[in-house]
Amino acid sequence: MKRGALLAVLPLVFGSAALLTQSGDSASPDGANSTYIGTTTVESKGMPSQSDGDLWPSCWAGNDKLYAANGDGKGFSLDQEFSDIAVSEVTGSPWNLSGTTISKGDQVGPIWSGGGYNRKPTGMVCVGDTMYLAVQDLALDFNDVPAATILKSTDHGRTWTWDQRKPMFSDHVFTTIWFADFGKGGALAPDGYVYAYGLDGNWRDSFDDTVADPQSVFMARVPKGKVQNRGAWEFYAGSNDRGKPSWTSKIAERKPVLTDQRRLYAQTYGTNASNLSVISQGGVTYLAKQKRYVYTSWTEYTFEFYEAPTPWGPWKHFLSKDFGGYPWSTSKYGGYGVTIPSKFVQPDGKTMYVQANVCPCGGGGIGTSVYNFNLRKLVLTPSSGEPADNLPSDDNLAAPSTGAGAISKSSQSGSLALMNDGAVTGSETDFDDEVKGASLWGYTWPARQKVNRVEFTSGAVSAEGGYFTGRPRVQVKVDGAWVEVAAQTVSPAYPGDASAGANKTYTITFPVQETDGVRVIGLPGGTRSYTSVSELAVKYVAQLADGGFEGTGGGKPAWLFEGTAANGVDRGLGFAHSGANNGWIRCTCTGWSALYQTVPVNPGTTYTFGSWINASAGLPADQGRFGVRLGTQDLGSKTFGASTGYVHHEVTVTVPPGVHELTVYAGFNAPNVDTWIQPDDFTVS
Repeated sequence: MKRGALLAVLPLVFGSAALLTQSGDSASPDGANSTYIGTTTVESKGMPSQSDGDLWPSCWAGNDKLYAANGDGKGFSLDQEFSDIAVSEVTGSPWNLSGTTISKGDQVGPIWSGGGYNRKPTGMVCVGDTMYLAVQDLALDFNDVPAATILKSTDHGRTWTWDQRKPMFSDHVFTTIWFADFGKGGALAPDGYVYAYGLDGNWRDSFDDTVADPQSVFMARVPKGKVQNRGAWEFYAGSNDRGKPSWTSKIAERKPVLTDQRRLYAQTYGTNASNLSVISQGGVTYLAKQKRYVYTSWTEYTFEFYEAPTPWGPWKHFLSKDFGGYPWSTSKYGGYGVTIPSKFVQPDGKTMYVQANVCPCGGGGIGTSVYNFNLRKLVLTPSSGEPADNLPSDDNLAAPSTGAGAISKSSQSGSLALMNDGAVTGSETDFDDEVKGASLWGYTWPARQKVNRVEFTSGAVSAEGGYFTGRPRVQVKVDGAWVEVAAQTVSPAYPGDASAGANKTYTITFPVQETDGVRVIGLPGGTRSYTSVSELAVKYVAQLADGGFEGTGGGKPAWLFEGTAANGVDRGLGFAHSGANNGWIRCTCTGWSALYQTVPVNPGTTYTFGSWINASAGLPADQGRFGVRLGTQDLGSKTFGASTGYVHHEVTVTVPPGVHELTVYAGFNAPNVDTWIQPDDFTVS
């Protein structure tokens, strides 16, 4: 077995779920959510290269070559002997890489901590053609990182120099180091500094209880010509109200640029690792086209992505790419040491390649083919920020041509392509060995959309899972956060158990939402806590929401109110025309009061609106009114008075040219005696 083989399979322990903060500020759940990124797609498997080793920090030198350092392997020269550290010169494209190992072992750097420790490369940066490599002492059991130093090469990695008196960082403080990647030779750097990021102690905090703040990323800067001069380093000490950073030469006075105390996979069914922290050794890459920094982190089973407008933040989380618990397969696997080499960022500034390598032993279950420099495509599309302008239509807003990005908690096969392929006969599950508290299926868009209907088609169902316990609910993305939609109704009724059935479509309707993301979420059922999907369509159609007042969910209701009377919903009181609930308006007053709702429509189309209304004995014959209006102009209405039960009312209107919204209403002019109406079962056809 290679040394380092346990890297991805040691069990993780500690703590409970908490919050993400940036720049030393107090915890803010909303602050954890990026509003900059619209959609993200990450391939579920990588492209192996003819190399051997792990971690692979890299830098793009001024000579246009990529240089990368690996731990525990032979590098790119597979005919050479194994070494705990090696440096290689890499050439070619992401899908056709080759390289040569140019230095290794004692040629590269020292081991400060004596027997029982290996050298591990953690970060690499090129300043023109001068290369710097951060190397730490990692205990052979992976549970201790007491020291780290920075090596220098002026001959493209063939030889290295360092201060031979002592390590630059010791006592487990700032001993896992990586650098901001500013492109070829660092040419995109905003000033004359090299920016470095670091963790205290280990590259994965869950293995290391020797440090006080294991879930924080710290930051430092040093003039480009003084990288090996420890006395020239300054550490981030916080930002003022305008976001301007302050710096200190005293490492004890530093503050984190990012703290994320989330824990993932709180419990698993088998022996897989659980309670995973999300801050780890990774990389920070500057995307010049987007003027954004991306930090790539990872857990045992996920890639974690954060973005920021400056090197110090504020950092916002935008994606957990979840590969599920072990065993992985050759079609789906995650990895560790996650970075984005700037050399492979494409000219559009959106397409790039993530490097991550996978342990070849034990729980990985996919052989040795990915214990190497291993790339996969990542596409980041910024949010447009523009208002939604789509019109009512029966078109699927999640069709591939719309730019929608499919999302889920995880995917057993590694692909979500069937969710919007138009077929309702397939099945994808989110089984991942986690005892999950929620399953979700949905989409995000780079531009906002108006939506008011989701058509969810289930996949395969069994005693182990494939269905929601209770019923699925709709959430939409607002300012980066997911919020529950009010007044949701589902048809047919969702049974909340395995009788939900396979390949059956459930239509969830709700008031119009303007959003850049929508998802169906709920508690997974079965003995293994998972749900399934065959198809998920999202639409913006001409429809009334919650016409029977049966809707669930918090937030703004579908029906609004105008006037001075009391109003509300009778829930389960036996007054409804059908179902359990009905609306009501009641007062001893004068003046107009009504329930109303704005309905999306298409110009030139003829619609028939209907409602069932029960009115009290005190209502004069012509003072109740059901109708449809455009602004304050009535397009059609029917008057009514007192009744001895529910009476059906209908109005047919043709939508004027250029009009996309009408208002349907039901109300009365109060006669200053106790008067009420009970509307129910509004319809549009």
